[in-house]
Amino acid sequence: MERITLVGAAGTLGPWVASALTGSTVRAVGRSAAGLQRAFGREAGIEQRVWNPDDPASVRAAVRGTDTLIYLVGVDYWRFHLHPQLARATLAGAVAEGVRRIVLVGTVYPYGDTGSTPLREDQPRRPHTFKGRMRLEQEQVLEQAQAEGAIELAIVRLPDFFGPGADKSFLHGAVRAAVRGGRADVVGPIDLPHQFVCLPDAGRVVAQVARTPAAFGKSWHFAGSGSTTQAALLSLLEQEIGHPLPRRIVGKTMLRVAGLFSPMLRELVEMHYLITNPVFLDDSALQGLLGHLPRTGYREGMRDWLAAERAAAGLALAA
Repeated sequence: MERITLVGAAGTLGPWVASALTGSTVRAVGRSAAGLQRAFGREAGIEQRVWNPDDPASVRAAVRGTDTLIYLVGVDYWRFHLHPQLARATLAGAVAEGVRRIVLVGTVYPYGDTGSTPLREDQPRRPHTFKGRMRLEQEQVLEQAQAEGAIELAIVRLPDFFGPGADKSFLHGAVRAAVRGGRADVVGPIDLPHQFVCLPDAGRVVAQVARTPAAFGKSWHFAGSGSTTQAALLSLLEQEIGHPLPRRIVGKTMLRVAGLFSPMLRELVEMHYLITNPVFLDDSALQGLLGHLPRTGYREGMRDWLAAERAAAGLALAA
């Protein structure tokens, strides 16, 4: 049975990838036992292991016995300088333990400001932001190891998340307000096209890539549920709850002001171009590799997200 390790498993995407890996031996690696427990509970068949990425022995122990490693490590938005460092630390441990295959879940950040033409995987990576450069360096760390024959690498680049569990999405505040009351603060403008991927779909695709030998040695794009606008998704949300949702549109200038008090909002300023001049992914190559790609409709995804937020609110109230 194939042994697959998810490093950074307790984040947004990890549980969805794990749930799609039925039939494999799955290990979930995270920084804290509490975080792993929140993400996976007592789910049968998933081994939970805590690691310290600053400790080489801990990294090696975390990946020991692994056939394929799925790299999902996230950092705070204001600590992006850690991305290349963490990739190097994980790579060193993986190579030392004989891990042959690594799947890196990536973003559109390394491409920079490319305009609205859908991007294929051979598009030059020319990041103009610090976060884009750090994500590019992360990719290059693993690509160099592949070029040297140390590993086989597959990169899966994804658009922004929506759906159940997407607590870092542009729209999470709106979904939360729809359930718990209050005003929805949304980063705008909200009427421009944008791509989103529903988290369960992303989990299934990443899992399938990890199990497809022909996927390695290449990069892949998954465009998710296609193009829509934040305004359209807010409208779907209002239809589900049956009334208008009070909202405030936060533009770049307001982000700068709010950033004086919030490191997260401060770091959003340089990435605001993804709202005004979004990057679109062309996933025809991935469809050619895997065949059918899951694409949850936006109405269904928003309905499921709302249901998950209601369940979370009920648990919080009970606690």
